[in-house]
Amino acid sequence: MPQRLVGINHVALEVGDIEEALAFYGRFFELKLRGVVPGMAFLDMGDQFLALSEGREQGPDAHRHFGLVVDGKAAVRQALEQAGVGIPGRGLDFLDPWGNRIEIVDYRDIQFTKAESVLAGMGLELEKGPQAVEQLQEKGLL
Repeated sequence: MPQRLVGINHVALEVGDIEEALAFYGRFFELKLRGVVPGMAFLDMGDQFLALSEGREQGPDAHRHFGLVVDGKAAVRQALEQAGVGIPGRGLDFLDPWGNRIEIVDYRDIQFTKAESVLAGMGLELEKGPQAVEQLQEKGLL
């Protein structure tokens, strides 16, 4: 019997250099390291993490991407623009220096939900916007 998908524990990104990647991402996001081992760094996101792995083996991601959820999308846009990072298209996505395509989404606008205990542990008090609330209610998740 097929099992249900429950969530994502982590995403791993290949980067050219761990220290450069930490410096790049640290310009736009408050980073909390879960751990570092030779060739890898793990960025804490409460009950999930982002793994940075040294050694990019493929070209830039033209369409393949993943979404990072933030508590302030406008502030990320401003920081990216100030850093001269290109933002193609209508949304808020960008390529990091190693060709990883990242889409930025605001917690308030999407169905993805952190447990209140996880948000509290992260020092966050976030509420969903009307569209996200409606979508969650339609699915019986709120």
